[in-house]
Amino acid sequence: MLMVAAMAGFAVEDMFLKSAAKTLPVGLILMIFGTGGMLAFAALAARKRQRLLHPAILSRPILTRSVFEVMGRLFYTLALAFTPLANASAILQATPLVVVAGAALVFGESVGWRRWLAIAVGFAGVLIILRPGLEGFTPLSLLAVLGTLGFAGRDLATRAAPQVLSNLQLGVYGFAMMVPTGAGLLAWSGGAVWPDAVTVGQMLAATVFGVAAYYALTAAMRMGQVSVITPFRYTRLLFALILAMLVFAERPDALTLLGSAVIVAAGLYTLLTSRSR
Repeated sequence: MLMVAAMAGFAVEDMFLKSAAKTLPVGLILMIFGTGGMLAFAALAARKRQRLLHPAILSRPILTRSVFEVMGRLFYTLALAFTPLANASAILQATPLVVVAGAALVFGESVGWRRWLAIAVGFAGVLIILRPGLEGFTPLSLLAVLGTLGFAGRDLATRAAPQVLSNLQLGVYGFAMMVPTGAGLLAWSGGAVWPDAVTVGQMLAATVFGVAAYYALTAAMRMGQVSVITPFRYTRLLFALILAMLVFAERPDALTLLGSAVIVAAGLYTLLTSRSR
């Protein structure tokens, strides 16, 4: 339930960020979104009297998590800005497959040949969406792929994070990394503007939903077995497709829907095999 709630929140967050990207540069979006999320988690942590600057922040898992956090947020936000929401969300559904594979390689979780086959099938679904070598292929779609790899690495590093750090503290560090990342991107690309009232509202809504979803995701990754809970990430695709059609009037083509179905089927199979075990 935590994972499903997180995916619903992230889908709504994506909708607001994509809307804001029509008037704001991506670098500024990352700075505003990161600052809002960091302050929200910092306030929640302070309320529970948790240290914001804990020595464990310099541990290898946290530093690794920060690097992957930057990678995931930067490239996926770029994908939201420059590609259809449905396509970016569909490619992101490969994250659970990467996480399950990583859990086997990094944490030694048992992943039999059937689930390895499901992972391969899921990646085939990503290729169907990307359609490399075909007329419909766009290099911008690779932004979502890089974002997917970043988020998978972040989730695996979250699993290895020191237990002395709470979910609130991890939220502070994760959102804080977006601020210098956005500042660097903005300094490189330029185009800073002052947001209007509508855009401010969109960023505020994105922050609220993002913080709630981030907390639920972190709690889920730390409480449950990775290979069991990650397939529930696929609910994000359903939420994203509905929002893409209702808000942005997107109509995913046949190959995008086919690739999405292949990825989701592969993920659901890993869930079924996990439960049977």
